Amino acid sequence: MAVTILFLGPLRDLAGEPTREVAAPLDWVGLLAAVGPEVAAQLGEARVNVACAGKVLGEKTSLSAQDGDEVALLPPVSGG
Repeated sequence: MAVTILFLGPLRDLAGEPTREVAAPLDWVGLLAAVGPEVAAQLGEARVNVACAGKVLGEKTSLSAQDGDEVALLPPVSGG
């Protein structure tokens, strides 16, 4: 039973890998522990969003990922 964490943009560079498999179920505290301190610090920023199973969470601390889910870590986008 696993959850896939998907690191996007600069979070991928901080994590050192594009994805990571972790044990399911996964909540907010488990996510912070699984991604390491550098990525966890970024997740604390309001501008970084979290999506679970294809839906952006309105309150990222409510994360409740189950077996087979993908959790995407979404850095802020820029451009024009």
